[in-house]
Amino acid sequence: MSGQRFPRWRVYFSVLVLLAELAHLAWEHFHGGVRSHHILNRADLPAISNAWGILLLPSLTWFLTARIQRRVVLQSGANSVDPTMPPSIAASFIVALFFGIALSVAFTMGNDAVASYIAQGIIVLAILLPIYRAECLLGFVLGMTLTFGGVLPTAVGSVFAAMSAVMHLLVYPLPGRLWTWLHRG
Repeated sequence: MSGQRFPRWRVYFSVLVLLAELAHLAWEHFHGGVRSHHILNRADLPAISNAWGILLLPSLTWFLTARIQRRVVLQSGANSVDPTMPPSIAASFIVALFFGIALSVAFTMGNDAVASYIAQGIIVLAILLPIYRAECLLGFVLGMTLTFGGVLPTAVGSVFAAMSAVMHLLVYPLPGRLWTWLHRG
């Protein structure tokens, strides 16, 4: 994607997310009202309305696509006139989208064991793969939005992303830094 086309892509994708969320909320409104979800699925904890998604999802999409754009430009180098988005970004987005959908379907079908296995699988993936990247978080959140609204998936996805970031940006580089520090001399 060229430097000129990428911002347009961000606008189109953010508007698409906004329109999808408006359609989702309109459908909920005309089918019993806009739903709310209790934190941790416990009635004694506060409920969060799906209506917050109208502000959160387009904003999150705009922010995360900016992070993707920045990484693509940095990876392509300053001399690149026409940076292209690597296919791995789209693949990561799609895989995360499917994980979000699978987790939502398992929860909706009342299959808590499968939902638990999927969540545990995401934790293992967070340790092994850099799922802290913007495309992974965005795919996961959008995959869970129809079931849980925008706020709860963003919170859950942020926890998974934070775990992955700690492992990949802090823990894994430590042995190399220690080795370099010990062998300066």
